[in-house]
Amino acid sequence: MTRPAASSRMRGPPAAHWPPAARTDPHPGWTDLFPPVTDRQTPRTDGHPSGKSSLGQPLLLLPLFPTDRTTEIGQLISSYLVREKDLEDHTIHLLFSANRWEHVPVMKEKLHQGITIVVDRYAFSGVAFTNAKGNFCLDWCKQPDVGLPKPDLILFLQLSPEEAVERGNYGHERYESSSFQEKVLQSFYCLMEDKTLNWKTVDASQSIEDLHREIKSIAEKTMEEVQNKPLGELWK
Repeated sequence: MTRPAASSRMRGPPAAHWPPAARTDPHPGWTDLFPPVTDRQTPRTDGHPSGKSSLGQPLLLLPLFPTDRTTEIGQLISSYLVREKDLEDHTIHLLFSANRWEHVPVMKEKLHQGITIVVDRYAFSGVAFTNAKGNFCLDWCKQPDVGLPKPDLILFLQLSPEEAVERGNYGHERYESSSFQEKVLQSFYCLMEDKTLNWKTVDASQSIEDLHREIKSIAEKTMEEVQNKPLGELWK
């Protein structure tokens, strides 16, 4: 199925190697690799495997959200995802957002050091999954994340549900069912209609090498385009 792969902020000239070299000017960039791809250092929190983790790891500065399951918020989210604890839908949505906000200071610090940040899952994932539950409108779902650092690039790695299931380690956490993932996909399509954001769709069924090559090309092009632009605020 499809999930954005990651977001990251990229600023500075394209690097001769991957990941790109850090930039030192006062307005570093940010790029977001979002849902569909497999996961990296921490367990997946939603969706199915599409290769995100395999792709994101060389670029990773922040792991996927929830980023740190050792914090109080992270532990609550983790226990919910593995079905150890039940939380009301509004509550878990706001906890996911709080988890993002508690990492904003370090994200901004790194960006202003000229470091490119790649985030596996971000606000878009939280919005899409809550909206897919059926009783939450997109506008309400977006509100808690208004003002987060705005990604210069959002990569949406697309993979069919059938291929995702074949990748293994699928179905262990909440939301990992084909029927629900189809609803999530439709929510993502609605989010992708926002022309103020730079969404790029990538075929996640290709080899890791080809996928990495395509993402590298898109990322370097984005770095050239945004290197002199200030850091924006999401949905503002």
